[in-house]
Amino acid sequence: MSSVAQIPTSFGHELRACLRCRLVKTYDQFRESGCENCQFFNMDKDNEMVNECTTSNFTGIISVMDPSRSWAGRWLRIGKFVPGCYTLTVSETLFGELQTICDEHNIPYVPPKRS
Repeated sequence: MSSVAQIPTSFGHELRACLRCRLVKTYDQFRESGCENCQFFNMDKDNEMVNECTTSNFTGIISVMDPSRSWAGRWLRIGKFVPGCYTLTVSETLFGELQTICDEHNIPYVPPKRS
């Protein structure tokens, strides 16, 4: 796992958030280097996985330098993830087969809360 996530190179419509960990990067950044927290999805090796594992449908962005010590990081349940930019909420869930990949790697997946 990388020690720090890439910071988005722009903050326009090309931003996407990982559906599992909510890391925010541009589509091209996910395509080139994958998700630093979810490397088992192999987004950097399979471009279709970027479309399946990320969404542009999210709300808010927070930058976290030290997730384990940040109260916001703990509140968002990203305390064990790498420093980077994260969304506050995503509106979609991982497809069932992607949830199975998480289970196979003993990685917890918490679906977004429905209000």
